[in-house]
Amino acid sequence: MSFNEPSDRNANEIRIFTGCNEEETCPKAKRERQQELEEMILTILIEIPKGSRNKYEYDKERKIIKFDRMLFSAVHYPSDYGFIIDTLAEDTDPLDALVLVSEPTFPGCLIEAKPVGLFRMRDEKGPDEKILCVPMGDPHWNFIQELSDVPPHLLKEIEHFFIIYKELEKKKTGVEGWEDRESAIKAVHASRKRYQDNLKQLGASRI
Repeated sequence: MSFNEPSDRNANEIRIFTGCNEEETCPKAKRERQQELEEMILTILIEIPKGSRNKYEYDKERKIIKFDRMLFSAVHYPSDYGFIIDTLAEDTDPLDALVLVSEPTFPGCLIEAKPVGLFRMRDEKGPDEKILCVPMGDPHWNFIQELSDVPPHLLKEIEHFFIIYKELEKKKTGVEGWEDRESAIKAVHASRKRYQDNLKQLGASRI
């Protein structure tokens, strides 16, 4: 369910429990899930700093950050932007990450951050998931635990950026909305598994 989207569950719906799957019926499962949510720390390589109009990308062959292009539209990245180390998204690139920072970092900077939400969109290549994160070392942001803690207007700004940032390049993007922290963690787990499976198939080295 996307952020702020009302639930379509019928109030009279009968819920059937099979085993100890629901957090409210299984204290141990609830504790373990909460611990996982609290302990997941991601290592993110920043490619593009907040406020930049230049788009930088990591060159896998040369193992260095390179300048890709300046955005054609008069917009700037609303957060630090990069990817999560040792992941592989559905588009065969590492899983993208948006990091909310008080001050921009720099291309090539490593940040330890925790996920707070999942942003779903599409571009010319297909589905394009991005994990919204907050840095562990920034007291202005590291208290945030859930997507609902993030200022709603900032989420709208991020959505708007990704709707229009490729317009003058004649490329289309589509925003599908926000999902909660648990959805973000599931996406990270799936991308890590995809990365490990790819290593086994190709015998490739770590990024």
